[in-house]
Amino acid sequence: MSKEKGESTLTVVLAGAVNLAIAIMKAIAGIITGSGALLSEAAHSVADTITELLLLTALRRSSKPPDRVHPFGYGKERYFWSLLAAVSIFASGALFAFYQGFSTIFGEEHEQTSSIIGYAVLGLAFVLEAISWTQAHRQVRREAAEQKRSVLEYLKLVDDPAPKTVFLEDSAALVGLVLAFAGIALDHLTGSAVWDGLASIAIGVLLAVVAYILGRTNLRLLVGRQADPVLVRGVRDLLAAAPEIEVVVDLQTMLLGTDQVLVCARVDFDDALGAADVERACVRLADELSRTCGDVTEVFIEPVPRTDPALRAAVLARYGNPVT
Repeated sequence: MSKEKGESTLTVVLAGAVNLAIAIMKAIAGIITGSGALLSEAAHSVADTITELLLLTALRRSSKPPDRVHPFGYGKERYFWSLLAAVSIFASGALFAFYQGFSTIFGEEHEQTSSIIGYAVLGLAFVLEAISWTQAHRQVRREAAEQKRSVLEYLKLVDDPAPKTVFLEDSAALVGLVLAFAGIALDHLTGSAVWDGLASIAIGVLLAVVAYILGRTNLRLLVGRQADPVLVRGVRDLLAAAPEIEVVVDLQTMLLGTDQVLVCARVDFDDALGAADVERACVRLADELSRTCGDVTEVFIEPVPRTDPALRAAVLARYGNPVT
């Protein structure tokens, strides 16, 4: 887990340094050329820089050990700070891009100057963003391959928002640079600032979509998403195979943080077992789950009768399948 955290930190730090440098270049070029698309891209890079700072805070805060006030640790702080990062992308980037776009289209006409500076800055920014994107893409592909999933499946189920956030924002940055280049070029060729304004609005839409995807992801993780389905099946299979257990009546899992899973299992033990046998079985099974399913950090096993009507109704309402 420390290796994965180290790579996430490298990905975030690299992206933050790149975005800060690019933001300064875009802002200067935007002022010189008078391009709204370039200024929108500068706001985009500022939003991305703020995002990296929030992600670094998330990585640091979420690694704090459990204590009396937070016995399950601080893992979910990573999701909170990552949610703020999504809000930052929308508030600092998308809204400014929308404002800049509509001001360019409906405000006073202006003539774009020194377009060559804009082209040069966008080209250099594309190279720098590509370096950051390559690091994020490398991490995402490696972790997806380790889980034997496609990149899209990995991004959907990942419990670490840092690489997903950097990957999506860097992808959006590359697309945004292309949009800004097209807006400046069309403005230069036609003499109409409408194209520059439309490019700014398109950048705003792009950032709003990315912010929505990241916000929705972190909201689900904060609310309490179940663990990876593959891990859940592994936990169920291990419990069902235990000689002391007749039926796994109910199984609930929740992500406590990145690589931290809470398992709550209600099982019907063999009625021939004594209390001491059940206690030893619970301790052994909890140890096996922690060793076999590496992300499982907390295990609670509750002995219950499979015929309890209230429990059967609760499981049926949650999953739609009756307990057998």
